[in-house]
Amino acid sequence: MTATTIRVMVVDDHPVFRLGMVALLTSIDGFDVVGEAATADEAVAVSAAQSPDVIVMDLHLGPGSGIDATRRILDAQPAIGILAVTMMDDDDSVFAAMRAGARGYLLKGAAPDDIERAVRSVSNGDVILGPQVAAQAIRFLASGPSAAVAFPELTVREREILDLVARGLDNTSVSRRLDLSPKTIRNHLSNVFTKLQVADRSQAIIRARDAGLGQN
Repeated sequence: MTATTIRVMVVDDHPVFRLGMVALLTSIDGFDVVGEAATADEAVAVSAAQSPDVIVMDLHLGPGSGIDATRRILDAQPAIGILAVTMMDDDDSVFAAMRAGARGYLLKGAAPDDIERAVRSVSNGDVILGPQVAAQAIRFLASGPSAAVAFPELTVREREILDLVARGLDNTSVSRRLDLSPKTIRNHLSNVFTKLQVADRSQAIIRARDAGLGQN
């Protein structure tokens, strides 16, 4: 291992994708995969133990949030470069990841060469966006600054769900209203509770109503 070796960690809750990413990164000259994790808590613990140069971070970790893990890791180890890799290509995920401190963002369909370039760029301290994500960023910037919103750490979808919950809707009603599965609603609410640092639904509703959400 040379002085220029980039120490990489992979965080993803899908074993097949995680193992595939580890295999790809291991095959690249100058990369050393020093850790893996499947949950946000594991990601925080492994990064603290291994201090990688770059973490390839899935943003949707089932019961946890890669965005929350990114924020927690960088609070403790700000020198680590986070490269967010996800199936999602919506503005919410892009900018939530950037607000949390990620230096790069790629879709999971990115080619191996693109992933290699992104890891090297993030390791060098650069900010990198995949082609589709760059186009979204340009559209966002061209639209001008938006008004301040409650809980900017939440995605638009998470805030929409929290607003409906604060109006008194249960998960089944929210899922019907938004045409999403109950499991998806539960996952979004779990992320909301984590980001708002509340213990349960009742505390989340109080926070939401204090911030002006849930008003009919």
